[in-house]
Amino acid sequence: KRGTIKAKPDFNVSEDVAALRKAIDGIGTTEKTLIDILTHRSSSQKQAISKAYEETTKRILVNDLKGDTSGKFEKLLVALARSPALNDAKWLIKAMKGAGTDTNILIEILASRTNKQIKELSAVYAEQTKKTLVQNLKTEVSGDFGKAILLLAEGARDESTNVNADKAKEDAKALYQAGEKRLGTDESKFIEILCKRSIPHLRQTILEYKNISGKTLQKSIEKEMSGKLEDLLVAVVKCVMSTPAYFAEKIYKSMKGAGTDENTLTRVMVSRGEIDMLDIRAEFKKLYQRSLYKEISSDVSGNYGDCLKMICGGED
Repeated sequence: KRGTIKAKPDFNVSEDVAALRKAIDGIGTTEKTLIDILTHRSSSQKQAISKAYEETTKRILVNDLKGDTSGKFEKLLVALARSPALNDAKWLIKAMKGAGTDTNILIEILASRTNKQIKELSAVYAEQTKKTLVQNLKTEVSGDFGKAILLLAEGARDESTNVNADKAKEDAKALYQAGEKRLGTDESKFIEILCKRSIPHLRQTILEYKNISGKTLQKSIEKEMSGKLEDLLVAVVKCVMSTPAYFAEKIYKSMKGAGTDENTLTRVMVSRGEIDMLDIRAEFKKLYQRSLYKEISSDVSGNYGDCLKMICGGED
């Protein structure tokens, strides 16, 4: 319950449908209404709105949003109207479309989602593409990076919450011996431990690793590995330590320097809005000594900026 997008307590689906119709069918779209409804209803409430909207108008809400808005604002509203699993599936489809694969999106989604989220997005992915996510990934990724991505895509990470300190120590030692301690790196050991073990176990393993090595596990991975596998395993370690901090850094980088990476900004703000945006805000402040709200205000403007500020929620 650390999201900023929450269920509306006195939710009335027909009132919302009427307000959306008025905003879309009236002369000139009333963007404020669209923003207000789509950032102040839970995902399940928005699915109920979409269903009722279609029953009432014989039109699809997402298509009407596309017809009435454009550019980055359109993409943001459409993502807010869709279910989280459909968003993840659509983003993964886009990442694998055409020549080349956008591995950054594969890494971001598969390193940060829970087993339950991966199972849900996989079901929607199969509906959308008539192939399983794992089948399609096999044609896109290879080598050690491919092995790691496929393990994560199975959504079969151990979910036990009990931590056995001795086992964590054993894993820390195995990682040290597979990397720092030897000439060349045994990548398969890193992949097996980081992609299969439970999150609480890995937190303990990361602590133990520092005791053994004197270095953080992240630093060791950065030294021992390169390319996409390094990016993926570093993302896994960051998400194990703090998913909100991982996303705070993603948001910061999307707005840093000249130009804004709106695709990443939209993806992260929408996908975390209902989950842990309050924690992301706190981590952002801790890491960059500025409020996320102020950063968004100074970086993006117009309806797109207004909508992102609504997802962000507060000025602190």
